[in-house]
Amino acid sequence: MSPPDPADRTAPARPGAGVGARPPAGATGPPTNGGAPTAGAGAPGEPALHALARAGRHERLALWVISVAQLVFLLDATVVNVALPAIQRALGFSDAGLAWVVTAYSVAFGGLLLLGGRAGDILGLRRVFVAGLVLFSVASLLGGLAQDEWQLLVCRALQGVGAAGASPAALSLIAATFAEGPPRARALGAYTAIASIGSPLGLVAGGAITTWLSWRWVLLVNVPIGIALVLLAPRALPEPATRSGRFDLSGAVTGTLGVTLLVYGVLRAATDSSGVSHWTDPAVVGTLVGSMVLLAGFVAVERRAAQPLVPLRIFADRQRSGTYLVLVLSSTAMFGVYFFMTLFLQRVWGYSAATTALVYIPMSLVLMAAARGSAKLVGPLGARNLTLVGLVLAAAGLAWLAAIDATDGYLLGLFLPTLLVYAGFGLTQVPLTLTALAGVAPGETGLASGVFSAARQVGGAVGLAALGTVAWAGATGLPAGGGGALATGAGRGFLGAAVITAVAAVLTAVTLHAASAREPEPAGG
Repeated sequence: MSPPDPADRTAPARPGAGVGARPPAGATGPPTNGGAPTAGAGAPGEPALHALARAGRHERLALWVISVAQLVFLLDATVVNVALPAIQRALGFSDAGLAWVVTAYSVAFGGLLLLGGRAGDILGLRRVFVAGLVLFSVASLLGGLAQDEWQLLVCRALQGVGAAGASPAALSLIAATFAEGPPRARALGAYTAIASIGSPLGLVAGGAITTWLSWRWVLLVNVPIGIALVLLAPRALPEPATRSGRFDLSGAVTGTLGVTLLVYGVLRAATDSSGVSHWTDPAVVGTLVGSMVLLAGFVAVERRAAQPLVPLRIFADRQRSGTYLVLVLSSTAMFGVYFFMTLFLQRVWGYSAATTALVYIPMSLVLMAAARGSAKLVGPLGARNLTLVGLVLAAAGLAWLAAIDATDGYLLGLFLPTLLVYAGFGLTQVPLTLTALAGVAPGETGLASGVFSAARQVGGAVGLAALGTVAWAGATGLPAGGGGALATGAGRGFLGAAVITAVAAVLTAVTLHAASAREPEPAGG
């Protein structure tokens, strides 16, 4: 019999490892959870149950602050999509320039995640989380007041910079607040359930806000939310011990520029529905070659650096590296679902933008419920088995979607297969997060979270470009009447996503394993 999965055990609590960590007998001093009372560590004579109740309230507040922040960051990647026509009319964007309203945020967000994750380890997770929120909120305010194209684009990029700092810190703060085992699994279940609806909720919110208010409120709505989170963060969140050291400047430059150019290049390269491929464009080729050179230089720099930005030993653990690869592949498929489904609904079935947004509501609820439920299932099933179940369900739903055409009905043609897809991917959220963070040294949770988030962003960008090429390259010669070419292209895109998800399932079976809970890795360089 295999030993239990590390995600399925409650590791002994370490001082500072999370809320509820108990100081050694006879120890005095402040609580290790950032100010929240610890069971048994309250005022003299205070009943233990009362202390537990108080600590529970503190944990819930911390979880809400972290989860809502992550929801806003993910929501902002899609919330402007429905507002793009109104933005174009108001500020005079060209068609090519309009795409940068979305791309500026994605490139800055994806390119700076590694640096943002490491900044949290060195400067302090809560400090970087709050600083990222402040920058994000200020950029949202200025973007909502923009009077020219360049002003809006600069603000969108600054939003991405703020999100890249705060997002890895948010995930790391869960690891710092909740001890490994069931407490962390439950917290991640709630966190992923809330955060997982960010992208589809962005489509719904963007349509509603643009229709009833103004496109400017798509950005301005972030301001009061950001102010509330900044005010609550010092009360709700702990400040784990920082890791002494300095920034690896050479690694930061090569790694950040390499990832940024990679995300930018693949977004520019994708074949569109007109069948026009950009993979051979000189600008795209130059960008991708430059990205490969910089990333190769990044690896060489990290091998020699005394205090590297990303210690390469973090990838030596087969389970963690496998988790990152699975996340890249599953993000590829998930981004493909959003893209091809939106295009199919509007261009083939003739849905309006608002109606398309409403279609995502039940899907989002399924995704949210599955993510929340996975926190309860990861104990009895184990992280590997639950991830496998989710990926198999998602692959089956995507294969079903691949047969969709213009004459299909909504129930059998779209609704039921997408329920399988969203339920499957929802089930993978908690186990993948647990395996990515399992055994990471306390001073490197920001780094691990940054790599985790970067894998999601890069996987989505690279995968969408690849799936777009597969989908549209062979569909342009087909008759366009009745949406035939678009339906065929979308079907091929769904089939490609199904194959990628099946590969992710095989990788899960090979690389994720059942092993006893391990001690954190040493935090040295």
